[in-house]
Amino acid sequence: MQLLKDKIRKYGKVKEGNVLKVDSFLNHQMDVSLFREMGKEFKKRFAGEEINKILTIEASGIGIACLVAEELQVPVVFAKKTQTKNIAGDVYTSKVESYTHGRVYDIIVSKEFLGEGDKVLLIDDFLANGKALEGLCALVEASGAELVGAGIAIEKGFQVGGEILRSKGIHLESLAIVDGMDEKTGEIMFRE
Repeated sequence: MQLLKDKIRKYGKVKEGNVLKVDSFLNHQMDVSLFREMGKEFKKRFAGEEINKILTIEASGIGIACLVAEELQVPVVFAKKTQTKNIAGDVYTSKVESYTHGRVYDIIVSKEFLGEGDKVLLIDDFLANGKALEGLCALVEASGAELVGAGIAIEKGFQVGGEILRSKGIHLESLAIVDGMDEKTGEIMFRE
């Protein structure tokens, strides 16, 4: 998606440790117009698929997921990283290792909002090592729902996550795939 690549080139900052900082438009301050275009693009890429739920993980995926959901006219469910008093009753849980934060989270979804008969599209902002998506896939499997596919804003193509998920037969669509970054020059290379 050229619009997203242009934003990354203009505003993205390459940091030490293969970190791509896009917080000015994607995962801290959000460019809602960009998210709306991303929603339209995901709708095109998953056209013909039967989807009745979107699942994401808090927090950065929620904004994108909401605009995809608006395009598809389906609800968004997000996996929480901590159990709260608001989540009563039975839950599905999975463990997720965060590349960015360098820690393991338990992610939680109430059984009330995910189950048999659901056809689920996963949406997230980044794909690096694939652990967040694997955790979401585990929640879908535990619920008895059907995984339709996964939509990612930015995939780090030089890390293993995309390859692992595609090898499992998951329909994975990434709007921008970064094949390399140079922290000295700030250059970001994309897969075309």
